[in-house]
Amino acid sequence: MSTLDSLALTCIPAQDEALRADIRAFLAQATRDMPAHIRARSWGGYSTEFSRQLGARGWIGMTLPPEYGGGGRSAFARYVLVEELLNFGAPVGSHWIADRQSAPLILKYGSEAQKQFYIPRVCRGEAFFCIGMSEPNAGSDLASVATRAVPNERGFLLNGQKIWTTNAHHCQYMIALVRTSGGPADRHKGLSQVIVDLSLPGVTVRPIEDLSGDRHFCEVFFDNVQLAPDALIGAEGQGWEQVTAELAYERSGPERLFSSIVLFDQWLDYVRTPAGRSDAAVLLAGKVLTQLAPLRAMSVAVQEKLTQGASPIVEAALVKELGTTLEQMIPAAIADALFAGDSEDIPVELLMTLKYVTEAAPSFSLRGGTRDILRGMIARGLGLR
Repeated sequence: MSTLDSLALTCIPAQDEALRADIRAFLAQATRDMPAHIRARSWGGYSTEFSRQLGARGWIGMTLPPEYGGGGRSAFARYVLVEELLNFGAPVGSHWIADRQSAPLILKYGSEAQKQFYIPRVCRGEAFFCIGMSEPNAGSDLASVATRAVPNERGFLLNGQKIWTTNAHHCQYMIALVRTSGGPADRHKGLSQVIVDLSLPGVTVRPIEDLSGDRHFCEVFFDNVQLAPDALIGAEGQGWEQVTAELAYERSGPERLFSSIVLFDQWLDYVRTPAGRSDAAVLLAGKVLTQLAPLRAMSVAVQEKLTQGASPIVEAALVKELGTTLEQMIPAAIADALFAGDSEDIPVELLMTLKYVTEAAPSFSLRGGTRDILRGMIARGLGLR
């Protein structure tokens, strides 16, 4: 039994829940030869072949309209799929951002030509997007971005830099938050979103190696990059409204709860053996599950709000903050439990997985918005500041 089977506190519609068996059967076969320390990367893992396999099954763009190549399913159908992909540790990083937020953003704000061009390619697992929000001098203050797209007779001339752009070196496109008028002091005014073809002259992508040895974070430089007029998404100057709506998709999904789930399930397998079982281990398992269950219920509740057309920004921030806190607690607590006594019988693969997740865990509370920023948003939403 997987951890997910013990967390079903919130009702997902039966027709969507029915997808789970087929998805599990496919993933059991697709990931059978992948060791746990590789599967632990999951939405940071990268496989274009795997993404195309999902696209061929209709498992990318499940919620998007059929006329654009999507599945026309409910958001809960995609939620079931995402839970299982993370639960198995499938390598979904190539299409992850395009499916989660880029294609829905284009569907909501893009022109008909943009919808016809990009969304079918996303659904087939052929077009991959990265997020162009953070900048070196902006920190978590997203409204102070300084990258500029200056209107000219050919469209927009783009100059500036983005950082922490996950998998930019593998992607064809970026949706970037830029200034089309004014300056950083103008805050939310003058911000727009543009689609950047990363193969254009003047674009330079440099991967950044992190503590775990992965190179999925990147910095991206724009030096007089000429964009066509149709690079603009939505209305010029409406970028702040659009990007905050986009962040609700980014902050509330299962990926904000299950980044450590492969490690946790592997450790539970060890705890079920005579060598790993102890009263302290059983108590720790209970502690994690009693936090994970209500967090999952909150995440599903936010998903329901999104399906109703709401923009639950504060609720999504709360899920992300509490979820990543738990994700970071899991490897630290497991390490304490494992090394409190005799560690001679600990499986090597469990130790390798623990090593990776421990090294990656500091990023959990950075990606998608730092802890301090999210707590400020939550406090404002509760009327505390």
